[in-house]
Amino acid sequence: MIITQKKPIEEVMALLGDAKRIALIGCGSCATACATGGEKEIAELKSYLESHGKQVVATGMSDYCCMNMMTRNIVKKLNTSKPDAIIAMSCGDGVQVVAKHADCVVYPSNNTMFLGESIKLGLFEEACHMCGNCVLGQTGGICPISRCAKSLVNGPCGGSRNGRCEVNPENPCAWIEIYNKLVSLGQEEKIGITREDKGYESVSYPRTVNIRGDRK
Repeated sequence: MIITQKKPIEEVMALLGDAKRIALIGCGSCATACATGGEKEIAELKSYLESHGKQVVATGMSDYCCMNMMTRNIVKKLNTSKPDAIIAMSCGDGVQVVAKHADCVVYPSNNTMFLGESIKLGLFEEACHMCGNCVLGQTGGICPISRCAKSLVNGPCGGSRNGRCEVNPENPCAWIEIYNKLVSLGQEEKIGITREDKGYESVSYPRTVNIRGDRK
């Protein structure tokens, strides 16, 4: 799940500036789960904008704002209302999809935080950096890139104390957790595997994944 947080409403209003006619689009997936872009949040933002002199001329909800074909059709309907600006209540990827099809400027209402997992209702923890070179098979299913403050791939730093992280002592040391998990699985020999440091030399952004082979 992509975790988002609401921007301060003052920041959103500053982005809108003199724009009067506003359209809103929410996301029925991640943003709804994070309470940053569901039907309830659309209604709340609509009410706030209208109470501050803006005219909300249209609203829409995409099941997944990041899905190009699905969101394109919804944005086309928003375009017919001729808004001065569209507020996309989604993750950053969703904002970009909306902007691709909008006839006006598109502004985000959220900050995109991380790819995470739901621990319990309203509580999310960062789980994956989407680095493109997964090492979970060597680390007992615990990601050292997201769970270690230094994203170390070959064991703990020298600052770990009493099983806690040097950078943030409130967090457990990821590599101690990895070691304990590997021991419990009978795979402690994997601790000795040398993994390549994460770097950007072999990555060219933006990346594309095409599961259809040579077809475009």
